[in-house]
Amino acid sequence: MYKTCGLDVHKDTVFCGIFDGKRHQVVKEYSTLTSSITSLGNYLRSEGVEDVALESTGMYWIPVWNILEEMGFKLTLVNPYLIKQMPGRKSDVKDAQWIATLLHKGLVRSSLIPCKEIRELRVYSRKYIKLQQRLTSILQEMARNLEMCGIRITSFVSNTSGKSVMRVIHALIEGENDPGVLAGYIHGRIVNRHKRETIVESLRGHITAQHRFQLELSMEEYELLCRQSDRCKEEMSRLCCQHYPGELALLQTIPGISLLSAMIVIAETGADMKAFENSGKFAGWTGLRPRNDESAGKYKSTATTKGNRYLRAILVQIAWAASRTKGSFFKEKFTRLCLRKNRKKALTAIARKMSVLIWNVLNYQQVYDPQKLIVYEPGKVQAKMNYHQKEFRRLENLLKN
Repeated sequence: MYKTCGLDVHKDTVFCGIFDGKRHQVVKEYSTLTSSITSLGNYLRSEGVEDVALESTGMYWIPVWNILEEMGFKLTLVNPYLIKQMPGRKSDVKDAQWIATLLHKGLVRSSLIPCKEIRELRVYSRKYIKLQQRLTSILQEMARNLEMCGIRITSFVSNTSGKSVMRVIHALIEGENDPGVLAGYIHGRIVNRHKRETIVESLRGHITAQHRFQLELSMEEYELLCRQSDRCKEEMSRLCCQHYPGELALLQTIPGISLLSAMIVIAETGADMKAFENSGKFAGWTGLRPRNDESAGKYKSTATTKGNRYLRAILVQIAWAASRTKGSFFKEKFTRLCLRKNRKKALTAIARKMSVLIWNVLNYQQVYDPQKLIVYEPGKVQAKMNYHQKEFRRLENLLKN
């Protein structure tokens, strides 16, 4: 007899309901301790259950998933939003029974759970992203401390984390106050651009012991975060070179994608496009496709949907790099889009095109070919001609008036 199990996972408890197609067994409650989850797996095995569906919010499902996966169960993670019951008829026991019923009838849709290697790679990549965010905060804090000292060198450099500013901060921590000496740590190109007198005056300030103390603590944290970021990149590189060398090389053929961004894309997508039916589905999963909100023949909203925020962020960064690459299709496309959209919307459109391109490169295992992006469709060509003719007539009318 085919049996299914529904698990309603919470922070401290797991409710287990089993359904055989005709009746529900008594719902059992387990704790989230490792020994209790193992007992849950043994109970399911004794009952002949192989398919298990989990409903959870946050990260509470992860330890349950890891243990049951090791025990050989076929697992399905379902979104609570998609299996809501009728209002007023909800409890933890009924939730477990309802999940088991839906799984038995094949009415649940599984969330995308990648393999173990991708899950490990995703831990390193997301930790790296969070470390970069903290690094940005530390740099902003050091810039504020310099301004409180009256030192305005950050107004004359393009990057606070550059070697010039870092050398100045180290000298200030060690007790150096002479602006002439501090100016010697600034790169010659910056000095020549803004004149030495201006640079020296920007380094003249009132520095006290508390300012040096704050800068020293910030610098220690900054260097620690840099070392941790390097360790994360080393682990990401090791996993990608070991398991996904081909995909890593293919992604780097696309303009704007560096080694680091390629590793993050692999971590977030799993490097396997079989999970997505087409490039449009993949773009929707990233949250870059316009939403479908139509009623009575009118579009109420065309804002982008919610999606994988980590992948969306890196795709926007890739799009920005591609739009600044000389001679690339994306630079020309971005320029044309900016004529009729603001720069943020144009950048989002380029990011969506990058997601489509990534899907095609990984799905067909082919290197990036810029010639394939140039597609001449008679309908689109005629539409562009009509648009430009309309604009010419509008300009002629303006000149006549």
